Amino acid sequence: MINVGLYYRVKEGHEKEFERIFSEVVKALKSSNTGFVSGRLYRAVDDSREYLIYTEWQDIESFREFVKSRAFSETQEAGRSILDGAPRHKVFQALDE
Repeated sequence: MINVGLYYRVKEGHEKEFERIFSEVVKALKSSNTGFVSGRLYRAVDDSREYLIYTEWQDIESFREFVKSRAFSETQEAGRSILDGAPRHKVFQALDE
């Protein structure tokens, strides 16, 4: 298993839209066979426009395939109008695996 932290800053006034899109994407991923295990959305305590999407994947290959997918590309393209700057992500693996 791996975990991926996806970091986003949302334009003012688009917070609820971002949260709705997150819910839709997680629902779609859970019903697909992509290697996606789970995902949670966090909002920064000191900045309500800053978010972390924390996801769990079966393996790094599953996440890489998702990032190359048309669905990911379409989601990223749609999100550009509500994001403030480029998103970034970091991949983590537990030390005990």
